[in-house]
Amino acid sequence: MSYSFNEKRIVLTGASSGIGEALACQLAAEGARLVLAARTVDKLEQVAQRCKEAGTAALAVPTDVSQEDQCNELVSIAVDQLGGLDGIILNAGISMWARFDEVTDSSIFRQLMAVNYFGALYCLRAALPHLKETRGRIAAMSSAAGKTGAPLHSGYAASKHALTGLLESLRTELVGSGIRITLLYPEFVRTGIRLHGFQGDGSHPASDPFDDSAGMSAEETARIALRAIRKGKREELFIPLMKIGNLARPFIPGVIDSIARKKVGLA
Repeated sequence: MSYSFNEKRIVLTGASSGIGEALACQLAAEGARLVLAARTVDKLEQVAQRCKEAGTAALAVPTDVSQEDQCNELVSIAVDQLGGLDGIILNAGISMWARFDEVTDSSIFRQLMAVNYFGALYCLRAALPHLKETRGRIAAMSSAAGKTGAPLHSGYAASKHALTGLLESLRTELVGSGIRITLLYPEFVRTGIRLHGFQGDGSHPASDPFDDSAGMSAEETARIALRAIRKGKREELFIPLMKIGNLARPFIPGVIDSIARKKVGLA
């Protein structure tokens, strides 16, 4: 039987813009009942309103996922308001754009781990008992950088590798529980995430340092992600080149590294 999001009770983090906003709107169109989390309150409430206008329940819960108490409160509110939990999509994340040897503010590495790794871990710890009751779904938005090294993204890639290790390990522990875990690996997506990411001095860039005009749209990324979650896939690599590169890397690692460097404009 095909899995349906209709009436499923889902927590979605990073829901105020980009991929998260697209996921929220598409889930709402499918009838999911949503609790949406992000730090940007006004944008989050706008997304929740759009979901309500689509005819579904949507609650905006301002949340900084790097804070464990706020993650606990997020899940508690979701369970109280929805009567349980059928799924969680861990989408909150921040990025970076700097050479490792040019980073002057090392705190950015802690902040990347705090959001991209610990933010997911905290939400999972709170949600897991409820997901066990419903044999629910867990999905995490990783990145191509979560599969291989990524130039100018050392701290970001490290946090996404950690996320992969967490979810892959959890999957082995949950065998027989009925819970499905899906890891999602998009490449460049047109979201403007780099505008909110870190430069080497800890500041945010005034303009996007990368021309992602050829990248995938947030809407298409969300469609592929939800299809993978619906099918209960272990992982989803979003473009053919990633699938080829993932298979070829053990045999031609230097070539794959060269492709990665050219992607970000390094010689």
